[in-house]
Amino acid sequence: MRFAAIADVHGNRPALEAVLADIASLGVDEIVNLGDHVSGPLEAARTADLLIERGFPSVRGDQDRILVELWRAGASARSDFQQLERKHFEWMASMPSTLIYREQVFLCHASPTDDAAFWLDRVTADGSVRPSAIEAIEAGAAGIDAQIILCGHTHIPRVVRLRDGRLVVNPGSVGLPGYDGKAPVPYVVEVGTPQACYAILEHAGGGWSATIRYVPYDTAAMAALARSKGMLTWASAIATGWVERECG
Repeated sequence: MRFAAIADVHGNRPALEAVLADIASLGVDEIVNLGDHVSGPLEAARTADLLIERGFPSVRGDQDRILVELWRAGASARSDFQQLERKHFEWMASMPSTLIYREQVFLCHASPTDDAAFWLDRVTADGSVRPSAIEAIEAGAAGIDAQIILCGHTHIPRVVRLRDGRLVVNPGSVGLPGYDGKAPVPYVVEVGTPQACYAILEHAGGGWSATIRYVPYDTAAMAALARSKGMLTWASAIATGWVERECG
């Protein structure tokens, strides 16, 4: 069994197209999607259209949930919200928060119980982002009867083998390799490469293995689009993989 996992596309259709082409070049025809599909200042509707067309097994991310909540509330001035149509909101609303894929793989967005949690990584008191302790990761996986667990949200690719043999994988972000956050303290995530990221999962020889793949694409248009909408953090992350700090 072999399939691809994507996550955190965040409306970056050119990055998604590059990843899908790379997956096809490997002869892999099954893909799962771990959420946060369209949020941000990029191409929300065009990205949603492509994902709807492909129909991947998908879970809803925290940003997808927020967009649906805004839609149900009636309005928002957000750039992504303004691009989307009813069909896009209904598509996101229809997704579960977790999913079992082919009876062997558990899919979630951030952690099995919280769509906005840091799980494989943690934010420290000084704002650093560091790998979580194995005990904390195992606590989050308690009660899940699956040999492989997939999560996203942090945009940080990570492969963790639990001490009972289960594999937990974050495939990284297709569309956004860096961002800043404010809670629990201000922090920055920087992957350090502008390339789109995803994972190939394979079951062979009695166990699961994971390969993280980085795919180049033309980042200029999406970086320029983010910058034109005043999203300097997004623009620098998409262009370089690093977050440009604003002075003053």
